[in-house]
Amino acid sequence: VSTSHLQLAAFALGTVGWILCTVSMGIVEWRVWHVDNTTIISSGIAWVGIWKVCFISYLHVSPGYREQFCHKFSGYDSFIPHEIYAAQGLLLIAMFMGLLALAATIFALRNVYMGITHKTLIAPFFLVGGFFYIFAGLCVLIPVSWNFYSVTHNQSIAFPPPYYMPSSPAAQEAGAAIPVGIVAVILLLLSGTFSLSYRFPMTTNTITK
Repeated sequence: VSTSHLQLAAFALGTVGWILCTVSMGIVEWRVWHVDNTTIISSGIAWVGIWKVCFISYLHVSPGYREQFCHKFSGYDSFIPHEIYAAQGLLLIAMFMGLLALAATIFALRNVYMGITHKTLIAPFFLVGGFFYIFAGLCVLIPVSWNFYSVTHNQSIAFPPPYYMPSSPAAQEAGAAIPVGIVAVILLLLSGTFSLSYRFPMTTNTITK
C-alpha cells in the first residue's frame, strides 16, 4: 500500500479528467461567434459546438423554438470542418479509453488494498491504465488545440441556409469547452504519468533458525 500513493492520486485525477472530457463533449460553447446582423440572431452571439450550433432568436425560426434555436449536425454534412469531425471521433475514443484506464486502475488498487501481492495482478494493470490515460489525454489534446487554432485565426464555416448562420463571424472567441478540455488533458496526462511510475516493491526472504 505504501508504494501506491501516486497511483491512488492517479485514479482520483483520472476520474476528474474523464468527467471533464465527457462534459466538454456536451458543452455547445466550443466557439463563440459574434455576428453583426441581429435580425435572426437577436443577441448577436452564436455558439458553435461539435454536435450542434445554437443562438438566441426572438423570431419564430423553427417549430417549437421561439427563443433558443439549435440545429444539430448530421454525419452527412459536408460543410462541417475537419477539426469538428476530428473532435467528434477523438473525444468518443478518449471517453472509452478513459473508462478502460479507470477500470484497470481500480482492479490494481483493489488487489493492493486487499493484500493480494501477486506482481502480475498489480503492476501490469497500473501500466495499462497509465497508457490508456495518456492516450485519452492525447485524444482530447488534438481537437482542443485544433479548434483553438481555428478560433484564433477566425476561420469560417459555410453553414447552409436552414442553419440561419452567417458563413463567417465578425469575431470569435474560445468557448467554455476549450478550457474544460485543457484541464482534462492535464489531469489525464498526470494520471498516466503517475500510473506508469509504479514500481513493484522488492521482497526479501528471511531465514529463521
